[in-house]
Amino acid sequence: MNVRLLLVNPKFPESFWSFRWAIERVLPGKRAVNPPLGLATLAALCPPHWQVAIVDENVEAVPLEPRADLVGVCGMGVQFTRQAELLAYYRGRGYRTVAGGSFASLCPERYGALADTVVAGEAEYVWPRFCSDFEAGVPRAFYHETGAVSLADSPVPRFDLLKLERYTTATLQFSRGCPYRCEFCDIIVMFGRRPRHKSPQQIGRELDALRLRGARSVFFVDDNLIGHRAAAKELLVYLADYQRRHAHPFLLGTEVSLNLARDEELMRLFRAAGFTWVFIGIESPDPDALRETHKTQNLHGDILESVRRVYAHGLDVLAGFIVGFDRDTRPSFDRQLDFIRASGIQVAMVGLLTALPKTPLYERLAREGRLIERAEGADNTKAGTNIVPRNMSYGEMIEGYAALYRRLFSDSGIAERVRNKLAHLRDPAYSGEYRPRERIGIVGRLLVRGVARGGWRRAWHFARSLPWLAPRALPLAIMDWIAGLAMRDYVDRHLAAPRARDTTLATKWFASLQRAIRRHVEAGSARAELLLAADAGPRLNLRLMGRLDGAFFQECSRRLARLLARTRASVTLVVEEIEPRALRDFQRLLRRLARHGDRVFVEVAEPLRLVVAVDSSIFNVALGAGALPAGRE
Repeated sequence: MNVRLLLVNPKFPESFWSFRWAIERVLPGKRAVNPPLGLATLAALCPPHWQVAIVDENVEAVPLEPRADLVGVCGMGVQFTRQAELLAYYRGRGYRTVAGGSFASLCPERYGALADTVVAGEAEYVWPRFCSDFEAGVPRAFYHETGAVSLADSPVPRFDLLKLERYTTATLQFSRGCPYRCEFCDIIVMFGRRPRHKSPQQIGRELDALRLRGARSVFFVDDNLIGHRAAAKELLVYLADYQRRHAHPFLLGTEVSLNLARDEELMRLFRAAGFTWVFIGIESPDPDALRETHKTQNLHGDILESVRRVYAHGLDVLAGFIVGFDRDTRPSFDRQLDFIRASGIQVAMVGLLTALPKTPLYERLAREGRLIERAEGADNTKAGTNIVPRNMSYGEMIEGYAALYRRLFSDSGIAERVRNKLAHLRDPAYSGEYRPRERIGIVGRLLVRGVARGGWRRAWHFARSLPWLAPRALPLAIMDWIAGLAMRDYVDRHLAAPRARDTTLATKWFASLQRAIRRHVEAGSARAELLLAADAGPRLNLRLMGRLDGAFFQECSRRLARLLARTRASVTLVVEEIEPRALRDFQRLLRRLARHGDRVFVEVAEPLRLVVAVDSSIFNVALGAGALPAGRE
């Protein structure tokens, strides 16, 4: 049976991990950070005669009428809303659907009504069983892998099905599982506490496939690459030899635990293998908070000195931090800020403590009555969470979190961390992954679109932070500024309080739009409304309902683009009816608004969806009737 399978990775809501400003404004030709490795692995597990396609909505639009016999939609917790919408859309159009991914594995009970089949757990054994049943015409509604999967049976992912050139970093995986028992973590719930790993030779075959496709930067997505230290050392020795044999084609990064800093041999092996950075879950500089949440691996020595020992081996440190532990009080935000500044960690992902389903934290807080019902509990980088803090009010926690980020990514805060890092990271392994001409373009765009836009004060902080007497460290300092300004941009757009200025300007531009399209409104072919709320930015809705000319779209384009550029307002376009001759004008309108696509929501009436093309990787495109919110997600 020649099955045509479409695998879809839903669009992620924007977060710190998106690095949107860097990707859109500075880096050359990129659309997202990491490709969907899980789908590439799933494709490799399909029967060889199946025709498999992968669509990642983060870099391309989802097809509305694909030539497929089966549509699979994966998803993490933060993707659940979009995953559910895509499953409903394809299933409603008669496609056979299958749901999977990490969130379906963690909470399969939430998917029963969404897809024809739900696949939970690691895929290496259970997915081929589903494929066999599908070919036989007897697929079950639920497949669940509960046994131990040997990663020796994991195939080389189908990297050929990914548009790798659109991502900043390629991905692969060496191990699953983590030996530790952090209370808030869902990794041990899904993968267990006994790390399992591939052979170094398997990794070599995956690197061969990536090398043939021109990948340069590679991220090992392991939750803790050194969870099995002996296996990690064997891999690193192999990687060092691989890099030598192939003229050092890769710059590598991964996630590790802080006890890396206590093993000199291990740090030397990381450097020799071509690793330039590691991500470490530091969480808190407060040892009592770490002890409380069972993060005991961070308690074996001074954390700041541990970070500096990693720096001394030329490895950059990215890190995760959490606020909202039971011991945290309002002064805890200041302690986090002081530590991050002193450590020089630029990519510091500070999240609010979030209780993920099935974790020990979730179960404990449920017993204590401290879970907030119907609160979002998947993305801890938003200004909201699903827990009730113990030693401060919920409002104080949210206010302190946003203020911490604003101080952390001030111009002086970025510059101070660059200097503090380079004082201890004098011989960085990172030397840049782009060609000389691309580097010149990156620096030029950073100066024009980032440094200059901050005025003379930012230019002064930028200049004084650069290692003028140590040019080898210059590429790292430049990338730190790009990362810092990208995170600053996110903070400004998502964590800042609503501004009265936005309401004033939105009211002004709305009045101007109303005057410009008055005759179309009077003719019943368009309608506009402005929604103002105290706790959110202005929301402008524009409904297209009939005969519209080029002048209409030109007037709308100019005013809506200025509204989006000068305020944090969102725009909703609802297309109920449109003439064929107006489609080109509508596309011009979309191109004008694309720069602010994260704040543009589009809903097209069912009969017009195949005629009115809207790129769902750029805009928020609703696929279900009435599924689109009137404002920001």
